[in-house]
This record gives sequence, structure tokens and C-alpha cells, in this order.
Amino acid sequence: MKDNFEESLAHVLKHEGGYVDHPKDPGGATNLGCTKKVWEEWVGHEVTKDDIRSLTVADVAPLYKARYWDKCRCDDLPHGVDFAVFDLAINSGTGRASKFLQSACGVAADGAIGPATLAAVAKMNPRELASKICERRLEFLQALPTWETFGKGWGRRVAETEEVAFKMVG
Repeated sequence: MKDNFEESLAHVLKHEGGYVDHPKDPGGATNLGCTKKVWEEWVGHEVTKDDIRSLTVADVAPLYKARYWDKCRCDDLPHGVDFAVFDLAINSGTGRASKFLQSACGVAADGAIGPATLAAVAKMNPRELASKICERRLEFLQALPTWETFGKGWGRRVAETEEVAFKMVG
């Protein structure tokens, strides 16, 4: 449909923030939402926490485009839905984001966005679809054992993601 990647990435990075290494966060050292493990997979070698601390938007943008945006076929999704799926993919994985999208539009949730998923998406109201995705996302997050520690921020992020998605839908 279109490329909404740059605007979506800017919104994601507002949520992700800068460098953190919270002891209760299973992701460990993270900067701009990129964990040490994910960065090591991307660059193909071990990195230090200082390497993570020094990441820039220009460093992580290609990773986010290839590993999350493209993998979830966000260019083939309506404005707003693309952002809701992208933000979810970065926060909880592309498989979960794909399955939540599929479940929200009533197709088999196999984690691979293909022609059947895209056809179902095309028949739905984008605002309603983005809302369903955010609703499923919040339910998932509330069931995590780390909700007590991170829930307030996660809840705010989901609410803000839905709000931005609605604005993108128009």
C-alpha cells in the first residue's frame, strides 16, 4: 500500500527511549529498544554493553526495517494497522504480532502473514482492526509475570499506540 516506516519508527522510538539495563528486564542491556542479543544476531558477533549504549537511530533503523517492518509485511497493511503491528512486533516479537493480527481479522493464526491474512485485513475497518490488536496485546501483557514491574509503562504504551494508530488511519 505505502511506506509508513519512518513515521512509525519515530513513534516506536518515543516508547523505547535510550539505554536501559533493568535487572528485572529479561532483555538485559537495551538501547533504542534494541537488546544486546538482537544486536549481536544482526551484526553477527558479540558486542559489549558499551556498544549497545552507543547505538544510534541510524544504526538500528535498518534492523527495524528488515527484522520487524518487512517481516510483518507492514507496507501491505493500512496506515495505523501497520504501526500497531510494528510496535507490537518490536515489543513482543514478529510471530506474536503476526498471530495477533491474524486472530483479530479472523484467519488462522499461523504467524505467517500471507495472501489470506492480507485479504482478510483488506475487508476490515482499519480503526477497528488496530483496536482489536491493541486489546489482545494488553491482555497478553497483563498475563506476564513482569506486569507488576513494567505494567504501568506497558499499559501507557499500548494506549498511546492505539491513539497514534487511530490518527494514522484518519
